[in-house]
Amino acid sequence: MASQFIPVTVLSGYLGSGKTTLLQHVLHESHGLNIAVIVNDMSEINIDGSLIKREDVIRTEERLVEMQNGCICCTLRDDLLLEVKKLAESGGIDYILIESSGISEPIPVAQTFTYKDEELDIDLTECCRLDTMVTVVDGSRFFEDFASGESLLERKQAADKTDSREVADLLIEQIEFADVIILNKTDLLSEKEQEKLFWSLKKLNPGCEMIPAAFGKVPLHNIINTKKFDFEKASQSAGWIKELNEEHTPETEEFGISSFVYQKRRPFHPERLMSWLESWPAEIIRAKGFFWLASRNETAGLLSQAGSSLMIQSAGHWIAACSQEEQQLALEEDPELKQEWHETHGDRKTDIVFIGIQMNRADLIRSLDECLLSEEEMVSDWSVMDDPLPEFI
Repeated sequence: MASQFIPVTVLSGYLGSGKTTLLQHVLHESHGLNIAVIVNDMSEINIDGSLIKREDVIRTEERLVEMQNGCICCTLRDDLLLEVKKLAESGGIDYILIESSGISEPIPVAQTFTYKDEELDIDLTECCRLDTMVTVVDGSRFFEDFASGESLLERKQAADKTDSREVADLLIEQIEFADVIILNKTDLLSEKEQEKLFWSLKKLNPGCEMIPAAFGKVPLHNIINTKKFDFEKASQSAGWIKELNEEHTPETEEFGISSFVYQKRRPFHPERLMSWLESWPAEIIRAKGFFWLASRNETAGLLSQAGSSLMIQSAGHWIAACSQEEQQLALEEDPELKQEWHETHGDRKTDIVFIGIQMNRADLIRSLDECLLSEEEMVSDWSVMDDPLPEFI
């Protein structure tokens, strides 16, 4: 039965990372496969598709499908479903290779091949097998793009006028969900620069396979028929998730790349936390986790930072803020929750993972501790505290 499923590799990566160059490399290799290539481009004139078509696609028996004026993860998802279904039904296809647009997020693309689309009544799991999620990283520009603080809208690269995503958030999405990361353009990096970036990316996604490359030249077996993709595993692959699950990855002392989990059973004071966030330490490149805010005692907060992009939002109600009946039910269903339950505060706590370069862990912990409520504040009325933090989304 397995032979009936067409394997699929998805190439993700920010604009200019070298996805098309990698794709051309694949098409020129002797692989003996009839590959259907789907190219997704945001421009009105599909430059990437034109480049590929100028190569001898017919000679190598690949088929090219172009999709324009949208991105696979949003407006063109339906088109992707329909095109893949059409290719699978046409027969004679050994493999499907998809080049996502530079602003495409990989998770929605992966979901296209993982779940049935009820609206279109298309289930790609019946004909395809998502094989590998590949992300191409521009080694020469990564840190610059990551720290830019710019949005896709500011760079005139957004999907539409409502697309408020920041470049750093997109880069993180593409890195954390990858089975394979191609660290491209290493010819433009010194050995030290390459190693620093290599281990930084490894810290962000410890489970991925990292492949240094120049001009997109990588062995085909690293990106085709790897059988690496597993949705559940990919969803838990981010370094911050592994740290929260106590799967600590070793530090890279030579480049000062490290991580730690800040855990406390005492809430933050809203004004002091706001002041800390406004002077965010530059050495932290990634932070994510849950926090307890005294002035919003009913609701768990979620903090997410990538580069200069920082967001706080609601993570739902604390179970301790629910009814006694709901609390009891939750405790019965989750032994781990019961084990960690605090007699007074229930499940309220702060668990934030920090990943950074040259972080002074002791100083960071001390400065965060200073944002917590004092003993006197713990017994005061938290509801009257001034709260300058943005409203939770």
